[in-house]
Amino acid sequence: MMMMNKKIKWWQKSVVYQVYPKSFNDSNGDGIGDIPGIQQKLPYLKKLGVDVIWLNPIYQSPQVDNGYDISNYRAVDPELGTMAEFESLLTAAHTQGLKIILDLVVNHTSDQHPWFKAAEQSKSDPHHDYYIWKDPVDGHEPNNWGSSFGGSTWTYNQALGQYYLHLFAKQQPDLNWENPKVRQEVYDLMRFWLDKGIDGFRMDVISLISKDPKYPDGPVIQNKKYGSYYAGAANGPKVHEYLHEMYQQVLRKYDIMTVGETPHTNADEAVLYTKASRQELNMVFHFDHMHLDYGKYGKFSDNRFKLPDLKAVLSRWQTKMYDHDGWNSLYWSNHDQARPVTRFGNDGPFREKSAKMLGVVLHMLQGTPYIYQGEEIGMTNADFKHIEDYQDIETHNIYHEFKQKGLADDFIMRSIYLKSRDNARTPMPWNAHQNAGFTTGQPWLKLNPNYTAVNVAKALADQQSVFYFYQRLIALRHQYAVITTGKYDLLNPDDPNIYAYTRSGDQQTLLVVANFSAQPQTYQIPAKLSFKDSKQLLSNETSPKQIEQQQIALGAYGAVIYLLN
Repeated sequence: MMMMNKKIKWWQKSVVYQVYPKSFNDSNGDGIGDIPGIQQKLPYLKKLGVDVIWLNPIYQSPQVDNGYDISNYRAVDPELGTMAEFESLLTAAHTQGLKIILDLVVNHTSDQHPWFKAAEQSKSDPHHDYYIWKDPVDGHEPNNWGSSFGGSTWTYNQALGQYYLHLFAKQQPDLNWENPKVRQEVYDLMRFWLDKGIDGFRMDVISLISKDPKYPDGPVIQNKKYGSYYAGAANGPKVHEYLHEMYQQVLRKYDIMTVGETPHTNADEAVLYTKASRQELNMVFHFDHMHLDYGKYGKFSDNRFKLPDLKAVLSRWQTKMYDHDGWNSLYWSNHDQARPVTRFGNDGPFREKSAKMLGVVLHMLQGTPYIYQGEEIGMTNADFKHIEDYQDIETHNIYHEFKQKGLADDFIMRSIYLKSRDNARTPMPWNAHQNAGFTTGQPWLKLNPNYTAVNVAKALADQQSVFYFYQRLIALRHQYAVITTGKYDLLNPDDPNIYAYTRSGDQQTLLVVANFSAQPQTYQIPAKLSFKDSKQLLSNETSPKQIEQQQIALGAYGAVIYLLN
């Protein structure tokens, strides 16, 4: 696929900034970030240079899963603001040339949604078939599926004598996409927001909306009580039919971007979601690189990723999307993941330098980059000492599970430090003052203890900060077409310390070299890469890095981008 011959869409040239509203900026002192608080910080995002803001769910919710349990899709949660305040934010963003996309959470609703309230009253209620209900099998659950948050995916309703399915918390019943009325309800609510002028959707766990009608048992691993539901719920038999229908009825009528969160989807399957001629989604979030440090205890293991594995994963997705007219989502972190400088870099003496290095590697790849709030100042994981300091439902569930297994407290708290979703959700540190300038009240979640050293005010006052480095990375993406359209080639697949790759177009070639280690490294450029001269576009090293005799010397966590001629 020679992408340089294709018309480039606006979202292919864009950089997205993800805002977790509860933790971004509190305007009214109640300790919870809100929509007016986001509007106050639009100049900051404009200064950074991003193009699109993705908001995590702002809809009315009981907040069992921080807004991913929605009780009213057409109302703003009162904790976050009002519909008028959202419309003001949207207008203000558009005035500043910023676009806004919203989270679309339609695999499941809240159990407080009127649909489910009606569904659990009677089998004869039309809304009963909005959800997935099954009769007991031999007096037990219909299958062995285990919820993402622990326990079974099935909860029994005594009055109805049936189980309902919830792949996540029991307060998040799964919608029945087999029912065409459900699909039309979803399309209607999408039009409601698109007609307000939003610029697209990030679709939560959209690869799970079509279940295998046989509801087969899932494989049981690591002596768990329940099996995995992914074999029967991920990339199900009708998922592409549903998304193509969504495209035909809704998406194609608006100039928007769509990104689907697709857990347990490999690069081959992702082509089906993203290939332009199939008319489904623009891009998907995959998890292949997020699983590289999983181990004996799954996500909550204390493994460290291996660089050759990371290069293999990212390279596979780069090549597959390029060859099959797909498009990549590029990310190191989000609201569900650890902070990248802790996970993939060095959150000690090389915090800022490794944060810049990670920025170089990601932002020069082909795709649409996503910056999660705080990433642009090099935020780290939050080293909370007590389980009470964490609020995330998944974190508390794993804590109790590990305690029951008799695991050592030190291991449990280290695993939580490395992987708790609250690492990403600590309030944004705007300055070193009380409550980091996030709120005048009591923050809903504790601040990262290092906020006096890592905050926005300090970053903006230092021209060598991670913030200004990210600003330059974004400017490069806007300036050089080869970053959008160029072909990716990995140069050193087996090197355990250096990640080097090229991006090649008709006229220009970029060479990206990054040191993932705390020791200086010398990289030998392959002889096959011939060029007359080079221009350094950006480096996180203090002095320019010249190419001498086909070699590049990099310090600890050093990274450099060259334009080759």
